[in-house]
Amino acid sequence: MKTIEKNIFKASTFALFIILAGMTAMAQETTSIPEGQRQRVLGYINAREADSFTVQTVDKSKTYVVALTSDTSVKSNTKGIFRGGTRYESSYLLRGLRVEVEGRGNADGALVADSVRFNETDLRSAQALETRMEPVEQQVKSNSERIAATEENQKKLEGQLEETQAKADLAALEAARANNRINGLDDWDMVKTVTVPFATGSSTIGPKGKAIIEEAAKWVKTQDTKGWMVAIVGFADSTGKTAANKTLSERRANAVIGYLVTKYNLQLTRLVQPFGAGVEQPVATNATNEGRALNRRVEIRLLRNKGISEK
Repeated sequence: MKTIEKNIFKASTFALFIILAGMTAMAQETTSIPEGQRQRVLGYINAREADSFTVQTVDKSKTYVVALTSDTSVKSNTKGIFRGGTRYESSYLLRGLRVEVEGRGNADGALVADSVRFNETDLRSAQALETRMEPVEQQVKSNSERIAATEENQKKLEGQLEETQAKADLAALEAARANNRINGLDDWDMVKTVTVPFATGSSTIGPKGKAIIEEAAKWVKTQDTKGWMVAIVGFADSTGKTAANKTLSERRANAVIGYLVTKYNLQLTRLVQPFGAGVEQPVATNATNEGRALNRRVEIRLLRNKGISEK
């Protein structure tokens, strides 16, 4: 009995080396068998699927994929090598089991088994090996999953840190820009004032106003506009109520901003907060038609920020 157990141990140990070698061999391509060609293979099972297994020849020179069918004869031998024996289910074809397979090649290059034969002693060795391998494989799988989860969490953490740093950098940049802009608002030079006239009670830019803006736009294209800012201020004459004139002057300022943005692609970052001054700051008397016409206006004030324009 001890001799049998010792032989089983030796056989299972050898089969274990076959499986480990087979794991490395899986990286190589399996040997393809021409369709319809008869083939006999003697070797060890090193990988197992539900309806197939991979067998590596004893000399490890070739690896074949063996396909199992409902007609495949699976038997063991108790009276000599691969002769006679007991019929088994295909589930007994375990990794590490030495087998003799006979069959024909199919269209995929696999060996479709007509018969699979093995020795009873080899079966017991393979069963012992399976018992030893399963806990190890479960541990390897568990470790692999744990390592993968750790790596994934590490990647997420690194991504979050990078995103947080990027947001912090952007916030710092925006804060610096805002500070520069705020600090420089009181430090500017008046470059030019363009006055756009409006009709009584209207916030619509007329043909004359559009022509004035067009002329100013042509002139701006010839200038170095680095550090330029634009202040849009609307005004009204004294006709009507003061509150209504205040609202009207705001609409006039917004009309000019909309026109400059849509037609001339004025960057909003260049705009100072628009303002409607109403009847305040008249440039002429409101006692005459001519004076009131001059007061119904929007001033486009072109400013150069010293802090931005200076190198």
